[in-house]
Amino acid sequence: MFAQRAGTTALRRVAGQPSTIFASNFARALTTTQARAVATQKISAEEARAVLDKQRLNRPVSPHLDIYDKQQTWFGGSIWQRFTGAGLSGGLYVFATAYLAAPYLGWHLESASLVSAFAALPVALKGAVKFVAAWPFAFHALNGVRHLAFDLGYFFSRQQIVKTGWYIWGASFVGGLYLAFFL
Repeated sequence: MFAQRAGTTALRRVAGQPSTIFASNFARALTTTQARAVATQKISAEEARAVLDKQRLNRPVSPHLDIYDKQQTWFGGSIWQRFTGAGLSGGLYVFATAYLAAPYLGWHLESASLVSAFAALPVALKGAVKFVAAWPFAFHALNGVRHLAFDLGYFFSRQQIVKTGWYIWGASFVGGLYLAFFL
């Protein structure tokens, strides 16, 4: 192990500064290491800050959200995938916490109470409540499959992204209506 390290170190030194062993210009042209003396100087905190501020002026500025096409970013499936996923998981956490805290707070969130309260609602309101729960589920499921297809490299041209986006919106709306009113 020591011999290997010593040999590697010697080869690096020879490659970095070809001297008497490799004195030709051809050997110097093949080296990839840079040999340059390091120069440091002590500067004050204010001077260091000025150097840093000057460097920051040359850095590129990140684009703001206003430059993006709204149809592809805001109305596109990617942001709504996050919204529906966060809404579904957040709703689950809120209901689970309320269900666990209900006996201590005097709430009646047991199944029988929820079924009787839901049965007392008008039919249109029942459908609306079910659609509010069903549409995010349908969208998230269908758009998740679309994103898996993107990960595999399918449907990734601009026209296909827009077209499949509209298909997902329509299919999730129909799926949400089916889950809300026919299931």
